[in-house]
Amino acid sequence: MTEIAPDAELDCVGFYCPMPISMTKEEIDKIEVGQILKVEADDPAAEEDIKRWAKRTGHELLKFEKEDSILTFFIRRMK
Repeated sequence: MTEIAPDAELDCVGFYCPMPISMTKEEIDKIEVGQILKVEADDPAAEEDIKRWAKRTGHELLKFEKEDSILTFFIRRMK
């Protein structure tokens, strides 16, 4: 699989619920439809929260990685 090249990146490390979700929503609104946002967080709740948010809002979660305490999401803006 080829590496995903994000169009924008968001660092939510050190922030806890509900900040990673609210920051992700704000940032995804700044990019164009079809572009990819990379989000990094270390809040354990962010894994389920961001996955659920992407599904509910119709954005595509392209990839999710977990390395130690860092969660990385690649989300394509769909609308």
